[in-house]
Amino acid sequence: MCGICGYIGSADRRPLAEMLEVLGHRGPDDEGELFDGDVALGMRRLSIIDLERGHQPLSNEDGSVWIVYNGEIYNYRDLRRELEGQGHRFSTESDTEVIVHLYEDMGERCVHRLRGMFAFALWDRRDRKLLLARDRIGIKPLFYYHRSGRLVFASEIKSLLRHPDVPKDLNLPSLYYFLTFLYIPAPHTIFKGIKKLPPGHILSWTEGRPVLRQYWDLHFPEPDVRPEEYYRERIYELLRESVRMRMISDVPLGAFLSGGVDSSTVVGLMSEVSSEPVRTFSIGYGRKAESYNELEYARIVARHFGTEHHEYIVEPDVVELLPKIVWYLDEPFADSSTIPTFLVSEVARKHVKVCLSGIGGDEVFGGYPRYMGERLAGYYEILPLILRKHMLAKIAELIPLAKWFQDELRGYVDDLLSKERIEKRGYFRYEYIRWVLDQHRRNRRNFTDLIFALVSLELWHQMYMD
Repeated sequence: MCGICGYIGSADRRPLAEMLEVLGHRGPDDEGELFDGDVALGMRRLSIIDLERGHQPLSNEDGSVWIVYNGEIYNYRDLRRELEGQGHRFSTESDTEVIVHLYEDMGERCVHRLRGMFAFALWDRRDRKLLLARDRIGIKPLFYYHRSGRLVFASEIKSLLRHPDVPKDLNLPSLYYFLTFLYIPAPHTIFKGIKKLPPGHILSWTEGRPVLRQYWDLHFPEPDVRPEEYYRERIYELLRESVRMRMISDVPLGAFLSGGVDSSTVVGLMSEVSSEPVRTFSIGYGRKAESYNELEYARIVARHFGTEHHEYIVEPDVVELLPKIVWYLDEPFADSSTIPTFLVSEVARKHVKVCLSGIGGDEVFGGYPRYMGERLAGYYEILPLILRKHMLAKIAELIPLAKWFQDELRGYVDDLLSKERIEKRGYFRYEYIRWVLDQHRRNRRNFTDLIFALVSLELWHQMYMD
């Protein structure tokens, strides 16, 4: 994890140092700056590939193209061989330099050749153009603010806020998104005027004007129907290749292991492609939260694959921990999994610089139980109204399933009984969120009091109205 920042449209050098200081936790190994007239680029580096010579900002041979970059390009070795065959000369072994030379040949279209996770800012001196880019699904963060011919960018919002041009005003529509989804979707942020560069997008800045362009999106072609065995083998091949490519590193790496299907699969594949035992990291909880322990399952997987296993029992003080996590998150985000993720990351950092995890497996492979309800929705809607309103919930209660699954099934039924089920997926009801925002606009009421009132209203509605 590295941190990048910078701006265009101001010759003042002072803000860059403060912006870089805030990003220190992202890159403790190295720091670099570039000033070119009204352009400033800054970098805090966590060294993963080419530890000695991968200093940034980094340029091409004649210094006409400069880059600051956060991420990892998994196919950089193949791209490098191709570029060297076309006459490009390299001064480092880093993946960063590949992007620079690829831009020389392809311009903005270079992002189409990059396979990996990345956020970068590239300064083209000849064309006086600044290019910001973010990977296809937005693994690496990048935020920006522009106004009156000036653009400021950074890996984190709190770095942007150190620039004097960037205001700290609350964006009320984003608060609505948060209270509906418990996160704020791109391109919005909680601050007015500050935006996330959306996944799969580039932003080019020339002559004081931004141009935002999407270069990639998900697409679902017509399925090529083949035997199940083919898909089993193909998924295995793709997962193995994916894990192998992510293990390219000049520093020790490991894996978060919960003992679940996703993390266990990643650890198993790492064991196949590694010549050394995989370092695995798991956390358990003390007496106050013993029911959340998954260490038993993690140990089974660790023994099976012969990993170098590390496990720790933690008894976190969430009240004390929360301000630190909030500082790292930059804006409201209500997923409680951030707490164990933070804790296991602290543990792993004592041993390795890079960890693989199974996060995202449920989204890709439909692992959440609620997806089952979504699949059944089409069949449900063709049922007669009397069945939908009066019989389905009772049938669900009679099915002999585990209690947690019965609860999930009842949740599906509740959603399906609503004509506006997609809208109802919000965590708070629209009318209550609107009331909170109106109260703030009209009376400037304290948000803590209003959020408490919102939660109370929602609980009251569930108890007495549903």
